[in-house]
Amino acid sequence: MLALNFVMADMQSGIGPFLGVFLLGRGWNSGLIGTAMTIGSVAGMLITIPIGGLIDTTNFKRAWVIVPGICVVSASAIILLSQDFWIVAGSQVATAIAGAAIVPAVTGITLGIVRQRGFNRQIGRNQAFNHAGNVVGAALSGYLGWTFGYTAVFDLAAAFGMVSIVCVLMIPPKSIDNRAARGTSEADPDSQPNASYVLLTHKPLLVLSVALAAFHLGNAAILPLYGLAAVATGGADGPSFVAATVVIAQAVMTIVSIVAMRVAEKRGYWPILLVSFAALPLRGVLAYFFVGWLGVIPVQILDGVGAGLQSVAVPGLVARALNGTGRINLGQGAVLTVQGLGASLSPLLGGWLAQTAGYNAAFVLLGSFGLVSVGLWIAFASLVKKY
Repeated sequence: MLALNFVMADMQSGIGPFLGVFLLGRGWNSGLIGTAMTIGSVAGMLITIPIGGLIDTTNFKRAWVIVPGICVVSASAIILLSQDFWIVAGSQVATAIAGAAIVPAVTGITLGIVRQRGFNRQIGRNQAFNHAGNVVGAALSGYLGWTFGYTAVFDLAAAFGMVSIVCVLMIPPKSIDNRAARGTSEADPDSQPNASYVLLTHKPLLVLSVALAAFHLGNAAILPLYGLAAVATGGADGPSFVAATVVIAQAVMTIVSIVAMRVAEKRGYWPILLVSFAALPLRGVLAYFFVGWLGVIPVQILDGVGAGLQSVAVPGLVARALNGTGRINLGQGAVLTVQGLGASLSPLLGGWLAQTAGYNAAFVLLGSFGLVSVGLWIAFASLVKKY
């Protein structure tokens, strides 16, 4: 399981941070780049809830990691063959579908192996290995991109996708308790999942989803825009700079995910998510003042804090909140869908803001969405603090 989380990191995001500067070098403008990314994100968002529901009901959860691996390999190849707008958008759709499946699938497999009692600690370990895999993947991508060009970056993402397939096949199917994997009540193991309750009436889940949507509306576009701003102003080499942004953030996430796991055991998930939301406005302000190598360390440390805390707290809170409903993975999918609404619109919003008002204005405006998340999280604290 830990090996799978390590190698699937580059499969999930290996080409994403590099795609913008790759297309910029081939004559694309920031608005068009953001539009192509948004098309993929919207596709992923629309399919996340159905995939979560299917993962709850299926006894073949490993297949939901194998298929994303194939999608990533295919997407990496197709972008190298053509940079036509619809070809690139199609590749982003395939990658987004892969991302929509792999998170609830790995969450379900983890829960099925360690059960509810061991989930918080295991999800912390999973995320630490996932972020460490991102560090290694980004460092290799930066080196290979600088030495051999962007083709090597895409080849690396495809290779990680194939290794992920091998890793998941090594997990014995019998080690996964499919009832525990979906959160079926131990007191009533034959209870039927209640999808409408999960999606429409669970108030803590709704608060979490909306707060995450606001956060990711601002956060998702900052990293690709920061790379574009640095390259456009001549302050950085494309592959090495983008690799540095990813390595710094993921190294911080590796540490932060372990901290989040330990804090959650004593204080719950509410304060962890509050800190994660508060990191975004600070990140936007720092990106405004420091573009290039001077600002990459503090800007990406804050990215690591926000994303690292959420990588543990979000699946942990959903698993606790929905324990006994039999719909944990559907709930994960529902949260990811609403969160994805913000993330999918972020590149579109950020790309056109940068094109019309400049990169600095875009960073400040995007960062301000973190204040919305903080306000929501404090206003509805009574609903979510018990988790």
